[in-house]
Amino acid sequence: MDLAALVDRVGPILGFVVCITVVAELASGIGVFTTLARGAARLARGSVLALWLLVVAVAVLATAVLSLDTTAVLLTPVVLALAAQLQLDRAVFAYTAVWLANTASLLLPVSNLTNLLAVGRLPSYDAVRFAGLTWPAAVAAVVVTVAVLALLHRRSLRGRYALGPAAPVADRRLLVLGMTVCTLLGPAFLLGVDVFVGSAVAAGVLVLACAVSRPDLLRWRLLPWPLVLGVSLLFVAVQYAHDHGLGTLLDAAAGRGEGWTALLRLAGLGALGANVVDNLPSYLALEPAAADSPVRLAALLVGVNAGPLVTPWASLATLLWAARCRSAGVDVSWGRFALRGLVLVPLLLVSAVTALWLVSG
Repeated sequence: MDLAALVDRVGPILGFVVCITVVAELASGIGVFTTLARGAARLARGSVLALWLLVVAVAVLATAVLSLDTTAVLLTPVVLALAAQLQLDRAVFAYTAVWLANTASLLLPVSNLTNLLAVGRLPSYDAVRFAGLTWPAAVAAVVVTVAVLALLHRRSLRGRYALGPAAPVADRRLLVLGMTVCTLLGPAFLLGVDVFVGSAVAAGVLVLACAVSRPDLLRWRLLPWPLVLGVSLLFVAVQYAHDHGLGTLLDAAAGRGEGWTALLRLAGLGALGANVVDNLPSYLALEPAAADSPVRLAALLVGVNAGPLVTPWASLATLLWAARCRSAGVDVSWGRFALRGLVLVPLLLVSAVTALWLVSG
């Protein structure tokens, strides 16, 4: 096992994870997500359906620009609190957060750790070219997710609500800065700014601003060391397994080709691996079978990003989301979660792979 090569590959990715987590946590503490949710409630003008559609938009943008963990960990409690305040069905907002945290994570390299790994296998791809590769699947996955959510919760999305007074903002200038930093991250990544450098600069700006105005927000818990350690161990374990025969077995199972059935086979295998083990080791294990083709790599991302919606452990974001739901007093039925996932995931895989195949062909 070449540990030096492994460190060279994953070091910047883990650095990005640390920096973007700091950005997201500080943005949450400053009140960025609360302000966005409150603004959505005002903009919807009392319509439950309009409010939900605006929450969908916020969830998609937060996932695409700040990663799926941001939606699962930071946006979830905000929208659940908003739904409770407005006396709305919190289940629809809970499922919206967790499903879109996964299915909206296909568009940009920063949207999911698996995407960053994939870009590492595509040295000629910047963020714009990556989005050009994945956008058909990304759009299809989001559209199918929203359609299924609307169908399942159609009764809860009717009616109107009354919006009460807003809580005062602790520091308006800091809030404006936080919203500006988060808004600029997306265009910066699309313009080719290195994801680690861009997230590090954003984190540095917010840390300095909070050190002056809100030092109470600067705590060691901002740094996701348990996540970094866990991901590092997964990298080593999967690389070891590949060096000792796993790669040969999976290469045969994944097949070859860029036809519709070949791409769907690879995506399905990725989704199966994600729900049996976890999406990150599933991607790492299958990456060598897809790395010879950008389209095959995109199909694998469909499976490991949009597919882990059946078992709780399939995605770390799902486990983090469940913890936030329990903290908010929302019960999570894993039986219902699995049954709904068994309906949604095949629809996602077929629609996203079909869109990818049609555009790439």
